[in-house]
Amino acid sequence: MAMSFEWPWQYRFPPFFTLQPNVDTRQKQLAAWCSLVLSFCRLHKRSSMTVMEAQESPLFNNVKLQRKLPVESIQVVLEELRKKGNLEWLDKNKSSFLIMWRRPEEWGKLIYQWVSRSGQNNSVFTLYELTNGEDTEDEEFHGLDEATLLRALQALQQEHKAEIITVSDGRGVKFF
Repeated sequence: MAMSFEWPWQYRFPPFFTLQPNVDTRQKQLAAWCSLVLSFCRLHKRSSMTVMEAQESPLFNNVKLQRKLPVESIQVVLEELRKKGNLEWLDKNKSSFLIMWRRPEEWGKLIYQWVSRSGQNNSVFTLYELTNGEDTEDEEFHGLDEATLLRALQALQQEHKAEIITVSDGRGVKFF
C-alpha cells in the first residue's frame, strides 16, 4: 500500500468499527466512512471490488487495532455511498460493486476539459486511447476503468458534447 495515504483519526478509534446506535453520531460516522472509502479507492485507483475483498482490505480491517467492520455494517456504508451516487451494485446479491470517487458527470467534465484544452473537438478516439494513450498520461482520467469511462461518456452524450460510436477495433467516442 502507498505510504502517502493518511488514515483519519477515527480509524485509530476502536468504536469507529461498530456502527453507533445514536442517530446523530451514526450520521457523522457514516459520513466519515464514506469519505474514507472514496479517499482510499481514489488513491489506490480502485474502481470495483467485492464486499469480501473490501472487508479483508485495510480499508475496513485495522490489523493494528484488531478491529474489522462487520459485513452488515460494510453494506450500510456502501448503501450510503450508493444513495450519494458514488456506488453502483454490479449484481443482485450486492456482493460486488463499482465505486466512483468521482461521479460519471464529473469524469465527463474532466475529459471534456482536456478535449477542449488540447484542441481535440471534432476528433474521434478509441476508449483505449483516452485512458491509456500517451496524450492523456498526465490526466487524472488516465487509467480509468472502462465501465466508469463509459458512464462518463454517456453523461457527455446526454449533454450533446460527445457520441459513443463503434470503430473497427471496438468502441470509440467523437467529441463535439
